[in-house]
Amino acid sequence: MLRIILFLVFIALAAAGAAWIAEQPGDVVLSWSSWRAETSLPWFLLIAGVAIVAVVLALAIITGLWRTPGRFRRGRVAKRNARARQAITQGLLAVGHGDAATARMHANAARRHAPHDPLALLLQAQTAQLEGDREAARRAFVAMAGRDDTKSLGMRGLYIEAQRADDPYAALAIAEEALRLHPGSAWASHAVLGFRCARGDWSGALDILETSHAAGLIDKKAYRRQRAVLLAARAIEAEDSDESLSRDSALEANKLAPTLVPSAVLAAKYMAQAHQARRAMKIIETAWAAEPHPDLADAYADIKPGDPPETRLARVQNLTAKNADHLESALALARAAIDARDFKRARSALDPLADRPTRRAAMLMAELEHSEHGDSAKARAWTLRAVRAAHDPVWTADGYVSDHWRPVSPVTGRLDAFQWQVPVSALPSKRAVVVEDKFHDALIAEARPEALPPAQAEEPVTVTIEPEAAPASVPAKEPVNELAKEVSAKPAEAEADKAKPADNVVSVSPSLFHRPKASPAPVIPIVRAPDDPGVDETSSDFAGHEAEAAPAGGWRGYGPRPDA
Repeated sequence: MLRIILFLVFIALAAAGAAWIAEQPGDVVLSWSSWRAETSLPWFLLIAGVAIVAVVLALAIITGLWRTPGRFRRGRVAKRNARARQAITQGLLAVGHGDAATARMHANAARRHAPHDPLALLLQAQTAQLEGDREAARRAFVAMAGRDDTKSLGMRGLYIEAQRADDPYAALAIAEEALRLHPGSAWASHAVLGFRCARGDWSGALDILETSHAAGLIDKKAYRRQRAVLLAARAIEAEDSDESLSRDSALEANKLAPTLVPSAVLAAKYMAQAHQARRAMKIIETAWAAEPHPDLADAYADIKPGDPPETRLARVQNLTAKNADHLESALALARAAIDARDFKRARSALDPLADRPTRRAAMLMAELEHSEHGDSAKARAWTLRAVRAAHDPVWTADGYVSDHWRPVSPVTGRLDAFQWQVPVSALPSKRAVVVEDKFHDALIAEARPEALPPAQAEEPVTVTIEPEAAPASVPAKEPVNELAKEVSAKPAEAEADKAKPADNVVSVSPSLFHRPKASPAPVIPIVRAPDDPGVDETSSDFAGHEAEAAPAGGWRGYGPRPDA
């Protein structure tokens, strides 16, 4: 509607202008040398308008003819680019689908239509990787690394190819060169950091971390945590060679991450050596409140070396009060109480764990029974129960279990991967096997008669398959003997004609429990006495001998003979 109104207004103005020009008196005279032309004003304006339109049309025709070859040329290029884009799009989709033949066809088409397009080079490289042609992939990435717009992408491709070829030196050189050219490259920074951590260059890793933080690749919280982990690793490594560097690194790591256990233990040690016991205790108390750990309890008890066991017990009692409901608090208190021969306090700490003990709790109960009463039978029963007890937390990362903390996962190379937790393999499964061993249960019943039902003589041993989670005292995937394999390998097909028992109970002959004399004895944890600190916690000879006396009257453990 508005356009119609504007058009009518324009027509009215044009008519008014034409009428005004027609009403103007006078003539227009053009004189050039001897040539003279005279006309009225309306005719002059009409002739001038026609001449202008003719000139404009002539210029447009000439310009169009002049530009026609270029227009044809650009049209051909646009068609080639469109075909190239179509080929690149279809090729990348084929790579995503894993169709190597289709990807190669479209990669060849893209190279034919747009040989210098960076996406065409990328398609060629990915197609070669999909086909397993490493040399072709390397050539494509080299071509990309030679261009300014794809240099970083090409170098990353060369880095990946070097890793696939198991050439860490070439991979490291490529990553360092990429980081030198582009300090803000996230992949190069991560790769160089991983390499330096792998070879224990903690100072170099700290430099890379600083560069990444300055480039904004990691946030402040992650930066503080990762720097603390690297400082803790450097402090542990330099503990014997450069005490000053180790002390400074441990204190800075503890300042950045007060809950990091290794740095807290080492920082407390250095503070105690500097006669700053109160500050050392504060460091451990802060870490203990967040995550109790046996290393923290040991360091807290040893704040002042040479203190009598009673003083150490009082100190540990003060620490465990800050997280009294935690399992580690009970274990730490029991350990200190046994060393101080305060058996009543040790038993009160362990009694809540007696029904579902962990391995460490069961071993402490065995040591308590032997130290307090000299009861070898009960101690032996608790030692055997430790075999079937739930797994204690350990340092684990990506399924790898370590006996000490490590800054980097040996599986994935991930920084700060180790966590203090129960391994996944030791967690109870949904269908766990509960083994009722008459011999073991009799010994356990001797120590705690209320923990087991009365034994019934001359009854077959049963294997109960629980549909829900297994009891905490039975670690998953760690059967006491070869019973689970026997049951799974030999189903009761011969009993098909007989009445079937309940689905969750399988009767097995007791002879399955008897191990041949020639077979190796199982590994069973051993209780060590306070005066025998050098005894290993495991021994393959334990199950094949009677009670063995340790040097200086120390007690090692007990186990049944295979032929008993």
